[in-house]
Amino acid sequence: MRRRTLLGAALLAACGFLGAGAAAAPRFTHGLLWRVGHAGVPPSYVFGTIHLADPRALQLPDPVVAALSRSRTFAMEAPIGPGHERGMYEGAQFDDGRRLEPLIGAEAYARIRAMLAARGIPDRVIAQLKPWAALANIAVTPEGYESETLDQKLAAMALARHMHLEALEGTEEHIAVFDGIPMDSQIAMLKHALANRDYLASMIEPTLEAWLRRDLAGIRAVDRRIVKRFPDMAPHYAAFEKHVVRDRNAAMAHRLFLPLRRGRVFVAVGAMHLYGDAGILRLIEQQGYRLTRVY
Repeated sequence: MRRRTLLGAALLAACGFLGAGAAAAPRFTHGLLWRVGHAGVPPSYVFGTIHLADPRALQLPDPVVAALSRSRTFAMEAPIGPGHERGMYEGAQFDDGRRLEPLIGAEAYARIRAMLAARGIPDRVIAQLKPWAALANIAVTPEGYESETLDQKLAAMALARHMHLEALEGTEEHIAVFDGIPMDSQIAMLKHALANRDYLASMIEPTLEAWLRRDLAGIRAVDRRIVKRFPDMAPHYAAFEKHVVRDRNAAMAHRLFLPLRRGRVFVAVGAMHLYGDAGILRLIEQQGYRLTRVY
C-alpha cells in the first residue's frame, strides 16, 4: 500500500492553483525570497516555493542557499515524516460511512478507480476517499520529474544542517483545511479536473515559468486565465482559495510570531502565500517587521 500517493503534493497544480482575483494591484507581486528585519533581532527569510518536482525548480539559486545557511530554524507549512504521512493517509478517507461513488456518480468514479487502481491503491481505499483527496491523486505529473518536490528537498537540506524544524500547522490541522472546503466545491472541482485534465495540466508549465521569473503576479494571471475559461467554476475556486490560502496565511503568520522574534528563521511556504495584501508577507509586515526583497 503506497501511503505517499494519498498525500497529493500537486493538489494546487491539479486544480489550477487559485481562483478569483482581486481587482486592486497589491504590493507583493514579485520576488520569491524576502528578508525579514527587526531592530535587535537577527534577520529571518521567507521563501516562496512551488509544490512540484520539476528539475528546474530544484536548482536552488545562490541567495536561497545562502539564506538557508544563515538560519537556525526551518519553518514549513506542514510536518514531514512517517507520522504525518500516516495521518494524511487516514485523514484522506471518510470514517463516517460515506463513500465517494454516490457523491460523484458512477461514471466519474469508474474513471478515478481505474487511474488509482493502476497505481496499486486498494479498492476499499479508493471507495472511501474524500473528494479533495481524490482530486490530489489524479494530478498529472509531467515526464522527467524527480522523486522529491522542492519543499521536500529544502526540508532534507535543513535536516542535513541540523536545523530545528518547525511546522506551521499540525497534521490534523492540515487535514481540516481541506475538509473545510464545502463538499459541493470539492465535488465540482474533482469533476472539473476529470473533464479538463489535459487543459489543467497544460497550466503547470506557464505557472512554473512565472515562478522561475519570480513573478507572483504572473502566477496569479494563470489563475485568472483558468477562471475566465471556466466562469462557472469561479465560486468553487474562490472557496478553495479562502480555505487553502487566505485562512492559512493568517494562521501561519500567527504561528511565526514567536520564532521571528528569535530570528534566524527560514520560512518555506508555497509562493502564492506570499502574494498580495492578504499574503503572509503583508501580515508579517503588520507585526512590525521590515520586508526587503532579496531574490
